[in-house]
Amino acid sequence: MQRNIKLQSQDMVKLSRKQQQVVRKAINEEAESQDQRIYALSVQSNHVHIVAEYTRQPISKIAAYYKKSARLALKAAGHNGKLWTKGYDKRFCFDRTALEQRIKYVQGHNK
Repeated sequence: MQRNIKLQSQDMVKLSRKQQQVVRKAINEEAESQDQRIYALSVQSNHVHIVAEYTRQPISKIAAYYKKSARLALKAAGHNGKLWTKGYDKRFCFDRTALEQRIKYVQGHNK
């Protein structure tokens, strides 16, 4: 979090429940358009977790697609201004156990 705070050029954005729903919908729609399966998704007031299947595209492009789709959906819903910090945290799962643990972790944020 400290790293992200240093990268911020504006105040932290806190999404309302309605805005979180807008972001969730936008990411799911983008995943469908990219033909990428989302195994788990958690949209919180100040961060997002996504567990997605492997794709040949660089993860930087995939993250950019999701960030852009969420930003545009929020803009259409009336939110203006900067939304995301630069970069993202990526973790790869190399076996079923690691994947299941990551899915469980992300789903745990939805409670």
